[in-house]
Order: sequence, then C-alpha cells, then structure tokens
Amino acid sequence: MMKNVYLYSGILILILAISVCPVQAFTAKSLDIVVQDNGDALITFDYDLSWYENVAVFAQITNPGNELKRALEANFGKKVDVITTTGKQSQVLVQGFATRSVKDNLVTMVTPALSFDSAEKILKQYWFAPLINVDFSPAVTRVIFPDGYIETFNNQIAIPKIDHNLRITGI
Repeated sequence: MMKNVYLYSGILILILAISVCPVQAFTAKSLDIVVQDNGDALITFDYDLSWYENVAVFAQITNPGNELKRALEANFGKKVDVITTTGKQSQVLVQGFATRSVKDNLVTMVTPALSFDSAEKILKQYWFAPLINVDFSPAVTRVIFPDGYIETFNNQIAIPKIDHNLRITGI
C-alpha cells in the first residue's frame, strides 16, 4: 500500500513538472563545413538540446549524429560516417560532398545547396515533438574551402550551392 502511494506521488510530481516546465527548444548554433581537397567534407554541427531531447538522447531513443547522417545520406546520396556525437555537437564526414573539376590551372569546387526544412519534418515524428520549439537555422554557417576561403551565412534555413575557384600552385 505504501509503495503505491510513493509510485502515484512520483508519477504526479513528474506530470506536474512536465506540465509546468517552459516549452523547451532545439537550437542550431553553428554549422561548419570544411571542404577537403578531394571533395570530402568534415561537417561539425553545434546545437543546444532541450531537457526533453537530452532525456531522449540519454535513453538512446534518438542519436543526433545518426539523424544527421540519415538526413545527409537521403539528401545527397553520399556515404556519411559519424565521427562523434555529444549532447552539444555532432561531427560527420561526407564523402564526395563537393564536386571538383580542373581547367586552366584552376580547381573549381562546387558544394551542393543545403536546406534544413526536412530536418524539422523529421523531428516532428518523435514523441517529444509537441513539447519543443525548433530552430534549425544555424546562427552561423561557415563553408571553408582548402585554400582558406570562407563563405558565411547567418540564420539561414537554406544555404545555396557554392562555386569556388582555387588556383593550382606548383604546376
């Protein structure tokens, strides 16, 4: 009998805590895309997870790195390897992310357009979706090319494709 009182009290406290907690949010902080000379890209995504999302990650219900991998593979049809995932950051390697062509001592690298609209749709499929607000537009997105050139976007939900020319030296 006493066990039931503790159980019901615990459930009631949990329900009250969830119902009075402020709406939580997933916030995309930064996205760095470091394009390598061979066209692969090391992508580092920094974010803040809400309390609910941290619980989901801790319970292994969802893994941000695997979700990022799945989204990138579906959008680009490229092999994606998860390097690391924490509650604040995911890092993946996308093979063949940028196309590379050479003409007249210039290497042209073209990165694909990116959109985070589909990520929001994916997130809405999870049980905790009604409990959170989502902001998938990173505060800053940087695309960094092998020659050090950086293209920067602020608070953009979609990033256009980028054409960048690198001069070949030593030929």
